[in-house]
Amino acid sequence: MDDSHWTPADIPDLKGRTALITGATSGIGYRTAQVLAEHGARILLAGRRPDSLADAARRLRADVPGARLETVQLDLGDLAAIREAAAPLAAGEILDLLINNAGVMDVPERRLTRDGLELTVGTNHLGHFALTAHLMPALERSAAARVVTVSAVAAAWRSGDLADLMSEHGYRPMGAYAKSKRANVVFTQELARRFARSAHRAVVVHPGSAVTNLQRHTSTRRMGRLLVALASRTLMGSADGAAWPSLYAATHPEVVSGAYLGPAGRDQTSGTPKPVRLPAGADDPDLGAWLWRESERLAGVTFPVLQT
Repeated sequence: MDDSHWTPADIPDLKGRTALITGATSGIGYRTAQVLAEHGARILLAGRRPDSLADAARRLRADVPGARLETVQLDLGDLAAIREAAAPLAAGEILDLLINNAGVMDVPERRLTRDGLELTVGTNHLGHFALTAHLMPALERSAAARVVTVSAVAAAWRSGDLADLMSEHGYRPMGAYAKSKRANVVFTQELARRFARSAHRAVVVHPGSAVTNLQRHTSTRRMGRLLVALASRTLMGSADGAAWPSLYAATHPEVVSGAYLGPAGRDQTSGTPKPVRLPAGADDPDLGAWLWRESERLAGVTFPVLQT
């Protein structure tokens, strides 16, 4: 995959393909949806708030006249809501692209989801794990579906060790975020192993560094102010450029299942997507199998047996 000059302009025609993007009302998610729509894909915009979804749909129709799109109200912190949102899609849709993009970051104190899960891991990893499980019937109807999960450079931090997944024995805001992002990578590696005898692909990306609405939900006393300060010095990319790894992973014909993609620029902060090094141990099959079992237990879901 030597595409040193790849840009979204190189994306092929996507007419006839359907893509669901979580966190699609702003930032990287919105830009991903916009570019896929520009290339002909039918877009399912997924987000938590009806007003934000309606606004994003209006903007996308204005940005891409003739875009085919629908909205899906989805709260990744509520397992029943995930099941309810996925049910009509699983019943009859053909889903070609699932882009697990939404996330929360730097929650200042340990909070719980509606189901009693630590909020950051519960949303960023377990919410997407459950969504992917519930959408498997729709994905399997595609001739070659792709599941693209958005991780972060934090996946490689030492604080991202997956022991004490729910932070029951000590909570640190960015430690929980790092755990969730490492879990995204480990989940993708295990899903790729389970896709091995099919034409489906599981790919994980990190977007480099960008100022998006994710940072607006951080505790501004620390991380939010730092991120804004860095952005003002152009050390961080825009949501436009940060969407490139997701777009590349979703559309490039040579992307292989299990790939980890990130920006090729200095310190992996921006630039053309390329394969990047996995966090240490993230491809360990034993770790992947453990996380899978634990995720099924915590999320109360069982992945269907994949048809080959």
